[in-house]
Amino acid sequence: MVDVVTIGSATMDVFVECDDANVVSVRKKDHSTDFMSYPYGSKLEITDFDTQVGGGGVNTAVNFANLGFDTAVIFKVGDDIYSKGLFDFFKTKNVNLDSIIQDKKDTTGFSIILTSFEGDRTVLAHRGANAHIKKSEIDFEVIKNSKLLYIAPLNGESNRQLDDLVKFAKENDTMVCFNAGSTGIKKGFNYLKKILALADAVVMNKEEAQMATGIYLRQDTKEIKYSKEAIHPDLKEMFKKLKISDYQVIVITDGGHGAYAYNGRQYFYCPCFEGPVVSTLGAGDAFASTFCAAMSRYNFDIPKSLMAGSINSGGVVSDFGATQGLLSFEEIEEKMAQTPDYKAITISAE
Repeated sequence: MVDVVTIGSATMDVFVECDDANVVSVRKKDHSTDFMSYPYGSKLEITDFDTQVGGGGVNTAVNFANLGFDTAVIFKVGDDIYSKGLFDFFKTKNVNLDSIIQDKKDTTGFSIILTSFEGDRTVLAHRGANAHIKKSEIDFEVIKNSKLLYIAPLNGESNRQLDDLVKFAKENDTMVCFNAGSTGIKKGFNYLKKILALADAVVMNKEEAQMATGIYLRQDTKEIKYSKEAIHPDLKEMFKKLKISDYQVIVITDGGHGAYAYNGRQYFYCPCFEGPVVSTLGAGDAFASTFCAAMSRYNFDIPKSLMAGSINSGGVVSDFGATQGLLSFEEIEEKMAQTPDYKAITISAE
């Protein structure tokens, strides 16, 4: 029996940083979008370059194990140079690999991460085997014998297994933490609603929450300053739409602006933990999986769990690589003790 099973993607990530990258903002009345751009038709010098193992299944499994949980992982790879790199990577990690799926006819996932001077990134992803997980290939027995199933975003055909995964977990008293991805969200809210209803904790970023609910955060106007509200009124509407079952907690992250949560009675806000930002890749995985782990460690203390997630994701963004900079609970708690002014706030929903 294991404490946690994670299921999601596994990739070989190539990080590329170029000082000639531009960040272009396009704003409309009700929302804004940022783009990374390069001079068209140019040959540009790479400023920095690195290769790391990543993917939601990998990142979260490594984090849970680093936090002291007995962890197994389910992901799918091909039989190529990239899968060999993945297996070599796990030789130094305390993660059970018995449930990994390998298909010699498929290719291992591969990503190119373009990093901006602000530390944010654009990802060019080849899904490969990550998008081809079949129900018959999933080790349901390891899920049955675990305390928590963490579902990282599943892409392509793999997303079809969500229904069976969450239903099986709930039937066998396994808690479910669901990190929604764009593939499932694009199927529409009626589809997503069935998954949300069975999840104990749901984590989305703001863009995913907007896409899922069809509710967008309005920008300030001359007459109304939404930014002065502790919780944006449109964010409250998102939470109410996403929270299907009484027992679950919904979390929405907003990049450098922090993270919010809702349990039906209270709203919670946690600012980002301050620190250097080198690359934001893996920050979402670190935050979401740490939040779920901390809820168990801290007896469902939502503010403290949000703080733990933010502190750990702060360690990840300080270095290249989605699993670099991960902290143990002892290190997270040491940082809490060293920064007593760092707090999450609680706001009544009434």
